[in-house]
Amino acid sequence: MADRTLKTYGKKELFAYLVGMFGQNIIYNVIATGLYFYFQNVICLPAMAIGWIFTFARVWDAINDPMMGTIVDKTRTKWGKCRPYLIIFPGIIGVVTIVAFLNGNYAEASTQMQKVLIVGWAAVSYILWGMCFTVCDIPLWGITSLMTEDENDRSKILGLARVAAGVAGVGVLVVQVAQAAASIFEGKGYEPTKAAQYGFISTVIVITVIASILFEFSGIFTRERVQQSEKRYTFKENFKIMFGNKPFRQILISGILRSPIQLLMLIAMTLITYYYANGDFMNIFGADGSLNTSMLINLLIIAASVFVGQFIAMAITPNLIKKFEKKKLYNFYSVFGAIPYAMLFVLYLISGGDLTSLGWVILTGLCFFFSGGAMGGINVLQSVMIADCVDYEEYTNGVRTDGVFFSGQSFITKLSGGIASIISAVVYSFVGYSDANVDALNKALKNGASFLTYDGGSGAGKYAATMFFLISIPPAIGMLLSIIPTVKYALSDEEHTRILDELVAKRHGGEASETQTGEQTEE
Repeated sequence: MADRTLKTYGKKELFAYLVGMFGQNIIYNVIATGLYFYFQNVICLPAMAIGWIFTFARVWDAINDPMMGTIVDKTRTKWGKCRPYLIIFPGIIGVVTIVAFLNGNYAEASTQMQKVLIVGWAAVSYILWGMCFTVCDIPLWGITSLMTEDENDRSKILGLARVAAGVAGVGVLVVQVAQAAASIFEGKGYEPTKAAQYGFISTVIVITVIASILFEFSGIFTRERVQQSEKRYTFKENFKIMFGNKPFRQILISGILRSPIQLLMLIAMTLITYYYANGDFMNIFGADGSLNTSMLINLLIIAASVFVGQFIAMAITPNLIKKFEKKKLYNFYSVFGAIPYAMLFVLYLISGGDLTSLGWVILTGLCFFFSGGAMGGINVLQSVMIADCVDYEEYTNGVRTDGVFFSGQSFITKLSGGIASIISAVVYSFVGYSDANVDALNKALKNGASFLTYDGGSGAGKYAATMFFLISIPPAIGMLLSIIPTVKYALSDEEHTRILDELVAKRHGGEASETQTGEQTEE
C-alpha cells in the first residue's frame, strides 16, 4: 500500500522563507512608497510624468509577468524551478533599487535637456527595477505550492507570507528615516533640497543592503518537494491556460476592478507626512528641541491604524478560511471594506478640513484600521485562491503551472498599481500638485505655512482635500465593483478538497508504482 504521508516543510524552512519574504517586501515598500514620495516631493517631477512612468512600467510588468511565469515553469535544475532565481537575483534587485534614487532635482534643473535626462533616468531605472523584481517575485510566491502537499500547510505558509509582507510595511518608514538623515545633512550646512536628497540616498543604501541579504534566505534554505510534470507549454499556450481557468479568470478580473485600492498605499505616506506632520516628520521637534506631543500622538495613531488592521486581518484570515467558505469571506471583505474607505472623505468634509484634533484622529484611525483590514484579508484570500487554481489546473489538464498562475497575482498588483498611478497623476495635475508647485509648497512649509490651509493657486486646503478624496472615494467604488466576478465563484472549497485529495493519491500512487518496479528489477 502506498505511503500517503504528505511531504511538507519544517519550522526552520518556514522561518527562512518568511525571512526572505520580509526582505523582499522591504525592498518593494522602499520603491512603492519611498520612490513615489521621492519622485513627487523631493526631486519634484511633474505629476503626469510620474503617472506615466509608474503606469507604463507597471503595465509592462503586468504583461511581462506571464512571460516570466512561463520561464519559471520551464526551468529544470537540481535546485528546482523557483530556487535558482531566489538565490541569484536578490543582490541584483538590491543594486537596481539604489540606482533608481541616484537622480537630479527637476525643480532645480536649469535647461530643458537636464529636465529630460532627469525624467528619462527616473523612467529607465524604475522600468528596469520592475523587470528585475518580477524575476524574483514570481518564484517567491510560486515556491509555496512546491514546498508542501498539505493544503493546510500551504494555507498556513501563504497566510504567514502575507503577514511577513505586511510587517515589511515598515519599509515605508524609509520616508521618516530619510527625513531624519536629511536633518543631519542640513546641520552640516547642506541646502534643504540637497539635504533631503542625500538623506534619501544614504537611507536607501543601508536599508536595501540589509533587505537583500534577508531576501537570500528564501532561496538558500528552502526546498521544492511537489513532483513536477515533464509537460511544458509555450508562453502563448500558458496564456490560454491562465485565462481558460474560470476561477482564476474571476479572481483576475476582480483584482483589476479593485485597482483604486492601491491609491491608499500610493498616497498614504504623502498624506501622513504633509497633513499630520506639515511636510517633515522632524517637525515633531520644535525649534528649541522640545517635543510636539500632540503631533507625535496623531502620527502614531494614524500610522499604526494603517498597518495594524492589515496585520490582524492577515493573521486571522487563514483560521477563518478553515471555518468559512473562501468566496464568502472574499466578498465580505470587499463589500464591508468599502464603508471605511468612503467614510474617510465624509469625515474630512464634516470636520471642515481639519482632522488633527484627537477625536477626529481617532475616528480617522478607525477608518484606516478597518480599510487596511479589508485589504489585508483580501490579499491573503487572493493568494490562497490562486494556489487552489493551480490544483484545479493540474487536475483538469495534468500540469502544474505554478509560475504562470502566481504571475497572475503579480499581474493584478502591478496593473492595479498602474491604474492607480494614472488616476492620481490626472487628479494631481488638475489641482496643480506638481513639479515647481510642490517645490514652492516645500519652501512655504519650511517658512511656517500650514499644509491644511495652504493656497497653491487652487484654493486653500485644496491639496489636502485632493489627497483625502483619492484614498477614499475611488477605492470604495473599486471594492464594491470587485465582487461582481466572484459572486458566482467557480471553485467551491468542497470541490477543491476533493480535487486535492485525488491529486495527492495520484502522486503517491505513482511513487509507489515506481518503487515496486525498482524492487522487481533488483530481484
